Amino acid sequence: MPEPRTLNLFEQQAVNRRKSWLLIGSFFAFFLWLGLGGDLIAYLSTQPIEGIAPYGYVHRIPWLGLLMAGIGLWLVMDVLRNGAKKVLWTSGAQPLVASTPEERQFENVVEEMAIAAGIPKPKLYIVPDADPNAFVTGTAPLEAHLAVTAGLLAVLTREELQAVVAHEMGHVKNEDTKLMTLVAGLAGAILLIRDGVGRSFHTVGRVGGRSRGGGKKGANPLIVVLVVVYVLSWILAPLITRLMATAVSRKREFLADAMAAQFTRNPAALADALNKIEKHHAPTTMLKEGVAHLCIVDPTGRLANRSEGWWADLFGTHPPMSLRVARLNAMAFQAQKRGGDLVP
Repeated sequence: MPEPRTLNLFEQQAVNRRKSWLLIGSFFAFFLWLGLGGDLIAYLSTQPIEGIAPYGYVHRIPWLGLLMAGIGLWLVMDVLRNGAKKVLWTSGAQPLVASTPEERQFENVVEEMAIAAGIPKPKLYIVPDADPNAFVTGTAPLEAHLAVTAGLLAVLTREELQAVVAHEMGHVKNEDTKLMTLVAGLAGAILLIRDGVGRSFHTVGRVGGRSRGGGKKGANPLIVVLVVVYVLSWILAPLITRLMATAVSRKREFLADAMAAQFTRNPAALADALNKIEKHHAPTTMLKEGVAHLCIVDPTGRLANRSEGWWADLFGTHPPMSLRVARLNAMAFQAQKRGGDLVP
């Protein structure tokens, strides 16, 4: 069976744009369900039975649906405008001041790789964390923000740092950053809203579970089913959003690795950098699960990232490190055979 054709840069960018709009549409549709589903539960729960309206109120206007649609639209616009700032705030990233030799070297390397990648130089940040890692965020190539940890600058050589920066530039070039920033921002928004709305679930269940006619008839089965589905929607929403991130992030890491090799003409440097990052044992303090899918290496150390298969594809954010390093070393070997030339 022939292998699937590898997408070129423009096709990959088009795919990422479609996925971004699909994510936004799915998020907005989910918010509509949370609003209109709540309205439907309220409507059925307040309908009079046998001519009796026990609560004196019948829910007819879908105000909850209108409210949630407004909130969903506002959240999407807010993430598009401020998603990168929130990711940086969550990770504790601080603007680069280039006050140390390591920081000045980092700035110089970024300038070189921005020219090699043909993109504008991103804004630079330092995360005060001893665990070596890096990520890029932003909703447009002109608004990219590149952050590295203090630990990364401390343990990598210049060539290795150049390779890591080139990897992140590959994400910017492919327009990966918009999709992943949207995922991070919208998943966080769903978690916050779920925690707030969750406090009222018991009230909805109590209204839906009341009996009509003085407690003789029990709850309406349809209302019970709707309440269960409604509650499960809130519980599973962050997981589903996170799975959307992991479903696409693994494949993009391979492409960004390949582009780093192309920009630096030195795939072995990225292989060495990834090995160093993987073997470094400083526990992360700033990079949490919400930004894990953005990082060059998963800071949470989840087991799913160490294997392949459907389970790993479902729950892992990154390909196995051994496989990434093996592919890069293979590129280096082939380039050496050809006299140093890399085939893009």
